[in-house]
Amino acid sequence: MSGGPRPEDARLTRQRAIDPRRTALLIIDVQNWVLDPSKHPPRPEFYEDAARIVVPNLVRLLAAGRRHGLEIVYTVMENLTRDGRDRSLDYKLSGFFIAKGSRDARVIEELAPGEDEILLPKTSSSLFNSTNFDYLMRNIGIETIIATGFLTDQCVDHTVRDGADRGYYMICVEDACATDTRERHRAALAAFRGYCRLTTTAALLAELEG
Repeated sequence: MSGGPRPEDARLTRQRAIDPRRTALLIIDVQNWVLDPSKHPPRPEFYEDAARIVVPNLVRLLAAGRRHGLEIVYTVMENLTRDGRDRSLDYKLSGFFIAKGSRDARVIEELAPGEDEILLPKTSSSLFNSTNFDYLMRNIGIETIIATGFLTDQCVDHTVRDGADRGYYMICVEDACATDTRERHRAALAAFRGYCRLTTTAALLAELEG
């Protein structure tokens, strides 16, 4: 028996054209708690990049995604119970307590979900592990997931890897996500680039419009 790639594998590529009907724009943890400096240790590069680059790019991506019929999905960190007993062990150890229905759990106003868009509360880095996201995407017929949001080296990273392992074509928009420092952001992109297609907001918008 000979090894090597199958002939049909040669036709597979991460650069495949985006089919809006089978693509989801995933906005990860762009919520008030994440963007509130009083809730976290100092991280000036994150807040600067979030306000100056990431949020404006997400506004553009969201408008284009809605216009072209992409499935828009949000995830936020939020307890399902009042006392947070449903949280993952990691969230408990990390002291993450985002009260159910609180302002901290809401998506920021600039990117507020539309009436018929999906919003999933989660208590794990990857929403594949604490929500029915995978079930929903397969019901809808989604094949490609565009990952954006916070933080690049935590929830975005874990989601990209999990999505790739579950058979989705993963895309990460590198200037539509950020983490505590720019160095950590660059290191994360370099670490998980093998699991996805990396692109920019401008390139993705041109592809959708084209």
